[in-house]
Amino acid sequence: MTAASWYHRDISRVVAEDLLAKAGKDGCFLVRDSESVSGAYALCLLFQRHVHTYRILPDEEGLLSVQTIQGIQAKCFRTLTDLIGAYQQPNNGLVIPLLYPVNRAREPVDEDSDGEDGGASHPPSLVPHSGNIVGSTSGPASDFMGFMAEYLSHHLQLDLEALRNGNLQLRHLSTALVTACRGLHSEIDFTLAGLETLAKVFDPPASPRSPVREQGLLASDPDLELLLSKISTVNHLLSSLEKKVLKTLQETVTKHKLALPSVAVAHPPAAKPMAVQNFEVKVGKTQRASLTVDVESGTMAITKRGCSSPEETISQDKILQLIKYQSMQSKVRLVYDRDQHRSLTRDFIFQNARKREAFCQLLQLMKIQHSNLDEPDLISVYVGTWNMGSAPPPRSMASWLTSRGLGRTQDETTAGIPHDIYVIGTQENSLGDREWVEFLRASLKTLMSIDFRVVALQCLWSIKIVVLVKPEHERRISHVNTSSVKTGIANTLGNKGAVGVSFLFNGTSFGFVNCHLASGSEKTHRRNQNYSDILRSLVLGDKSLSSFDLTLRFTHLFWFGDLNYRLDMEVQDILAHVNKKEFEALLAVDQLTLEREKNKVFLRFSEEDISFPPTYRYERGSRDSYVWQKFKTTGVRINVPSWCDRILWKSRPETHVLCNSYGCTDDIVTSDHSPVFATFEVGVTSQFVPRKAPGSSAESLACIEWDSIEVIVKTASRSKCYIEFHSYCLEESQRSGENSSQSSDIPGFLKLSWSAKQLPVLSPILSDLEYLLDQHLLLSIKGMDSCESYGECCIAMRSMIGSLAQQFETFLFHRGEETGSMRGWMKVRVPKDRRSTRERLYEWISFETDEPESDVPTFSKPALHAVRSRPLSLPDAASSYTNPAYFIFEGVPNTWAQCPSLSEPPYSPASDTQADRHPGHSPCRRLQSLTGAQAASSSSSKEQLQRSPHYPVSETTSCGHQLSLSQIGRHKRPKSAILTRDPQTSGDCSLTALHMAWCLSDVDTEPPKRGSCLGPSQPEGRKNLLRHTRSALEPPPQSCWEGARSQRDTRRLNRAGEWPCGSGDHPRSVGMWLSRLGLEQYEAGLYENGWDDLEFFRNITDQDLLDAGVLSPTHRKLIQAKLHESSPRSLQQGPSLKPNP
Repeated sequence: MTAASWYHRDISRVVAEDLLAKAGKDGCFLVRDSESVSGAYALCLLFQRHVHTYRILPDEEGLLSVQTIQGIQAKCFRTLTDLIGAYQQPNNGLVIPLLYPVNRAREPVDEDSDGEDGGASHPPSLVPHSGNIVGSTSGPASDFMGFMAEYLSHHLQLDLEALRNGNLQLRHLSTALVTACRGLHSEIDFTLAGLETLAKVFDPPASPRSPVREQGLLASDPDLELLLSKISTVNHLLSSLEKKVLKTLQETVTKHKLALPSVAVAHPPAAKPMAVQNFEVKVGKTQRASLTVDVESGTMAITKRGCSSPEETISQDKILQLIKYQSMQSKVRLVYDRDQHRSLTRDFIFQNARKREAFCQLLQLMKIQHSNLDEPDLISVYVGTWNMGSAPPPRSMASWLTSRGLGRTQDETTAGIPHDIYVIGTQENSLGDREWVEFLRASLKTLMSIDFRVVALQCLWSIKIVVLVKPEHERRISHVNTSSVKTGIANTLGNKGAVGVSFLFNGTSFGFVNCHLASGSEKTHRRNQNYSDILRSLVLGDKSLSSFDLTLRFTHLFWFGDLNYRLDMEVQDILAHVNKKEFEALLAVDQLTLEREKNKVFLRFSEEDISFPPTYRYERGSRDSYVWQKFKTTGVRINVPSWCDRILWKSRPETHVLCNSYGCTDDIVTSDHSPVFATFEVGVTSQFVPRKAPGSSAESLACIEWDSIEVIVKTASRSKCYIEFHSYCLEESQRSGENSSQSSDIPGFLKLSWSAKQLPVLSPILSDLEYLLDQHLLLSIKGMDSCESYGECCIAMRSMIGSLAQQFETFLFHRGEETGSMRGWMKVRVPKDRRSTRERLYEWISFETDEPESDVPTFSKPALHAVRSRPLSLPDAASSYTNPAYFIFEGVPNTWAQCPSLSEPPYSPASDTQADRHPGHSPCRRLQSLTGAQAASSSSSKEQLQRSPHYPVSETTSCGHQLSLSQIGRHKRPKSAILTRDPQTSGDCSLTALHMAWCLSDVDTEPPKRGSCLGPSQPEGRKNLLRHTRSALEPPPQSCWEGARSQRDTRRLNRAGEWPCGSGDHPRSVGMWLSRLGLEQYEAGLYENGWDDLEFFRNITDQDLLDAGVLSPTHRKLIQAKLHESSPRSLQQGPSLKPNP
């Protein structure tokens, strides 16, 4: 089976459909592993541009057959090859015979030996390490891998041929295993003898017989069977020995009435009391004051400068709210009770944003310590990652464990506060497992005076992850799972891979993944594949959610490690930017950032802004210089300084998580990597206990009702589907009926709809509002024919609670890929007597985006909630479509499909006036539409549809230029940009949902830049985005379109109908900017490649210029130099010098 080229192993359904789409012939087929049934296969067959999937199931005897409908006799085959051969004949029940196998691509030889990381590619030493002795022996493991490699390369084919001839004995495999495991016999004999002796002391009659005297061994391989018997005996002894000894000791105590002496329990040293902290602040315009926070006593005092006694002392129970100002990062507003009927507000301006965060953190800690809650609402989580470079750690790791160094770090007033959970991930760690854990515990005990408990330790060679918690939280941890995945050479070596840990903290699920991906600047694709393999193979979380994407199984998932993504820039340029602390320029060429923008890896993950220098590759023993040259026998290898070590996270919607620090140390120099840390404030839920007994009547029970659900998925299948519903608030999973309607007008996409009749009414196990606010629903779209998932999503119930149906919208994911979209209407009914709730501790800190118009010192208590806003980590409830990606469901009423050259609305002040725009704010971004002109009606478009079903419409720019598929990936257009249209033509010629889905799914995205019209840095950025989105659905004023009627010059970019980015003589297009350099001849090529916007043009790379036709190295260097020396504002003013003719 392994020799069959049409067998693609465990590729995903999406990848399989892409391969068949590229083949493009009816009768093309391939076989992959089934995603729904373990040990089964999926036969994928292309016919009339749709993929038909058949399940191949094994029976009890191992015979294979294609699953058929009830009443039809299945044909059974001994091997998969025989089955495929039979179905290559006509009239076998398939829609078309298997005609053209789609062969598996040859995997490139991976020489990922960790050579440039300075680490060893061998497994850890079998000899335990102690002290500073670092073992490097790997003889037994290396010999074993050698025997296995020889078998795979020389003898596997012989066993395969024997199997085809009916011989079920894998003789060559048995020989290889016996030879490879020969050294284990003596080791096991020695261990077994000691265990048997110890067991006989306590229970001589029950001691098992020596495995040497065991009978009944299979005659085929007696040596191998003997080894297995020994291993089984060792397993039995180890599992039963502890119980046996305990039982013997208990019987001895009872029989002889021995009174055991009382053992004095050594209590851990008490935690260090929090010191009283002082903050210098400014009150009002000129007045200075000092804020004194005493966490232990639960008070805060305000003392004016020059006064000896506090002006006012506020107890923690009087503090109602903290409001952080976003427009001024060092300012905070304190709301507290002055008397029973009135509240007072005070504004304080701190020395910097770090001091403000430390003040808020101390007040929050004070609230937590003095609250009457039995279970916490808020915990702090520390995540650290470090590639240790196979060197022992320094004696002190205080800076790493207390988040001090470079970047966004903890203030000295809060650095010593212990976190609730510490998660430490290391790579190339040469210490023994127990030695490393004890070293971490001792380090934390020295710093925090707390004896942290070990939750989990998982290792894969030198990749380790350790989870430690405070002693008081140990009882709150449950359902601990660990797993590991190898992604080294041929996915069999553990020098690269990942380790993971998952658990429940009361009612909140956590997942942590520490990984070490492929090294080498040129191996971006290999790193992406490593990520996909880990995502697919890591077994963590609730087993009932195993069919869901790993990123959806947890309330909070943290992913970190040596990701090994590099910077695509020359070394000297990188060093120049590092010296100037110009990290934004480096992040623009960061491979991980670029791959995330392309939706290749870490979809919907978050990462805090990077404000520290690259953490790799330093000279060991110093942090003053990078060493980027490595001399090898094959030549000199360049390892550019890069942010290899990263920490990302993904949380379910409407949950609370804030990153308080993200940086690296600057004093730990034993490795060529610097340790990286991040700290998080995470909201958690407790095991809810209802205050009232559940009622029996329907009115006293909560229910979840669905009005409708619409789904659009990327697939070439036409299978009917159903929806599976999972949640911790449900007794068991539920499923809907099959979809009531579907359409697949465009190959590669399927639109499905469910009405209320097909959707079940869900009954939560508890009906209390306080409980339901924290719950989430996981939905999976599955095919009726294969039961395989087409995509999964998560919906927060918090925003759906009410008597009226609320609209929701979300993306679908599967195996780390975005596979579609879902929207619908639902409501969560809560009985009236169950609607009481409470404020969470993390909700009393809110965010204010705009400065108040007037400083009102007092206001009534009911007005308190009027100034509150949700933290940025909590998304606003969806009340309307603010994401243009969901226009796919609207059938946008415009005439795009009739316009061969898509017109663009010119900017008009009238539209700004009508929309109440912020003064001085001009729209500078457009989404370059790729939909083209009535693809289904033109012959050229029909040909294109046949060539590539996944690209169903012509790739046309806003001026009608055709784009190749390779050029699409270079379009730097945000999905949140404005969609263009031409309202001049009458009639309803709306784009279908499938057109829009393809357009918005395949264009690469770029996050809004600072200062852009859609950027979050603008005070009204969110409102502007909403207005822009609304303008894409509603036709603008007629005056806005007058400029579009004029004749356009396809050679010039400053055409009528283009939105200007400036005024006066400043260049408003790339063409004008180039003309000032005398390089206007490159304008057309740049435009055809998507570089038609000044803002995005600043990010162009040397390779982009070359692809756009700028062949002269001198001209490329000139353009790059002028762009780098220009700010966004000066870029609109044009370059100052022209090149010499």
